[in-house]
This record gives sequence, C-alpha cells and structure tokens, in this order.
Amino acid sequence: MFKSNASKNETNFWISYADLMAGLLFVFILLIGAILVKSTIIKNSLNQKETILNEQNETLNEQSDTLVQQSNNLITMTQELQMKKDEINKLRNLLAQRQDALDSTNKDLTISQNSLKLKSNELEKLNQLLLAQNTKIDDYSNHVVLLENILNEQNTTISSSQKELEDYKGRVILLSNTLTKNNEKLKLSDEKLLKLLQALDNKQTKYDELLTTLQAQKAKIKSLTGIKLKVIAELKASLGNKVNIDKKSGSLRLASNILFDKGSAVLKNGAKAQLKANFIDYVSALINNKNIAKHLDKIIIEGHTDSDGSYLYNLKLSQQRAFAVMNYLLTLDYIKKNNIKDKLVASGRSYLDVIKHNGIEDKDASRRIEVKFRLKNQDAMYEIERILDAD
Repeated sequence: MFKSNASKNETNFWISYADLMAGLLFVFILLIGAILVKSTIIKNSLNQKETILNEQNETLNEQSDTLVQQSNNLITMTQELQMKKDEINKLRNLLAQRQDALDSTNKDLTISQNSLKLKSNELEKLNQLLLAQNTKIDDYSNHVVLLENILNEQNTTISSSQKELEDYKGRVILLSNTLTKNNEKLKLSDEKLLKLLQALDNKQTKYDELLTTLQAQKAKIKSLTGIKLKVIAELKASLGNKVNIDKKSGSLRLASNILFDKGSAVLKNGAKAQLKANFIDYVSALINNKNIAKHLDKIIIEGHTDSDGSYLYNLKLSQQRAFAVMNYLLTLDYIKKNNIKDKLVASGRSYLDVIKHNGIEDKDASRRIEVKFRLKNQDAMYEIERILDAD
C-alpha cells in the first residue's frame, strides 16, 4: 500500500514537472516570437525612415524635426529592447533556479531510490524518465543558447542603428549648413541676376542700334570690295575675244616657252610682235575704259617658273624675265604716248604660284609671264577702316 501511494505521488510529481516545463517552453517561444517581430518592425521602421529621409531632401528643414522625433522613438525602442533583455535575464535566472531545484529533486530521488530499494523494473522506468528529462533539459539549454545568440545579434543591430542614427544626425547638420549657405548664395545670385537683366535690357537697345549700323556698313564694305569684280567684268567686255584673260584675277598670261628659251632671260625676237599686240590690247582696255581707269593704280609684270631647281635660282630667273619684258615694253611708242611708264612694275615670283591640275603641277603652264593690274586698294581700305572705327 505504501509503495502504491509512493508510485502515484511520483507520477503526479513528474506530470506537474512536465507541465511546468511545457509552460516555460511556451513562454520562451512566445518571448522569442515577440523579439523577432519587434526586431522586424524596428528594422522596417528604420528602412522607412531612411527612405523618407532620402526622398525628402528638398524639404530638409521640415524633415529635421521628423528625424529628431524618429531618433527619440528609436531611443525609446532601444530602452524597450533593454527592458526585454532584462526580462530575459530574469527568465534565465529563474531557469537556473528551476535547474537547481531539479538537481536537488534528483538528489532526493536518488536517496529515496537507495533507501526504498526499488525494483529493477521501476528503476528502468525511472531511468527512462530521467533520460527524457535530461533530453528536455538539453533542449532547454539549446533554446537558451539560441536566445543568447539572438540577444547578441539584437545588440549588434541596435549598436549599428545607433551609429547610423549618429551619421544621419551629422548629415542633417551638414545639409542644414549647406542649405543655409546655398540660400545666401541664391539671394546674392538673384540680386546679380536682376542687375544683369537690367544691363541686358540696356545693351539690347544698343545692340539693335549697332546691328542696324553694322548692316549698313557691311553693304558699303561689299560695295568697296566688289570693285575688282566689276573691273574684271568691264575688262572682259572690252577685250571680247581678242585676248584671253584669267577669269578670277583678270591677268594676261603669256607662256614662257614662246617668249624665252629654256633657262634664258633673253626675249626672243620672234615673240616681240605677239607680246606687243597682246599687251597693247590689254592695257588699252584698262586705260580707255572710264569705269576701270579711275580705279587703276599699277600694271604689274610678273615672272613665274616651275618648281625645278632651287628657289633662289628660279627667283633670279623669274625677275630677269620680268625685267626683260618690261624693258622691251618701255621702248614702245604706245607707252610714251599714253604716259603709263609710271604705272609699270616688274617682279619675280619664282615657283610660289605654280599652276596645278587635280593637285599635280603643270610645269609648262607654271612657266609664264603674267601682266596684271592693281587697283587703288589703299583708298578702299582707308574707307573701310574709317567705317569700322566709326562710333
């Protein structure tokens, strides 16, 4: 009878003990779930605050108050987490006390087993129960380790959040200072812009007046610089088909192989008649046309060579040929009769102005004598400068 009652008491004891452990396990699970949910909420809250801070840079002054409020909330949550940590520590202490009580119970149970000399079957059952209990204890120990790891991670997260909060505070201060400076610069820029707009309005009126004057000046300059084109057109009309002249410069070109032997500056006797006829026709068209004669300054005789040989050799040869042509022309009665001796000028150009076709030098065409005219450009340039310098 005594053994039966003892067995029932032991069974009730283990059932109560198991219920207690199950209750503690449920409390631990609820506590872990609450911590995880709270951590997730805090993380989401922090992410939302960071997103709001990035999206609302243009209204930084208003967000500063919001950020301060968020900082206070974060501090409050940190305090709550600390309180939770204290509660966990209390639970751990309670678990330690329960463990001590369990150890004490185990000792008492061992003593009872030794004193009562339980049967082997009862001892086997008791051993199985102890093994199951130890397994539960190991599970509880593992849960405690998990809780400690979660607490450590939570502490790390809190420290990181605090650092981020400090960084945000520093950024807010820097942005506030930058915004203040930018506002001051904008005020100065607005003042400068108003002055510039006023100056621009004044200059626009002057610019319109200058533009009108410039258009008139351009028209007059085109009129002055177009004199040579008009002279060339008059020259072509006067000569007709008698003499071929260059379309661009209006110069008379005579091939050197007709006037001179190769490498020689002595004028051929057989070429003098053709030179005389072409020269007289060309010069007559210049001096007998009133539209040309009033602009005529000089009649230039130029000698040209090809690029064979050195520059100085060809320069000397071209000068000598130009002087030879000029010396012959000065003997003509036509020159004396029309008093154009002072207008004649001779020069050599060596191979500076060779004639090219498709980028290749035409040596026969490059060896030539050109008779060209020069207008009174000095008067035209003086008039252009006077116009450009006028207020």
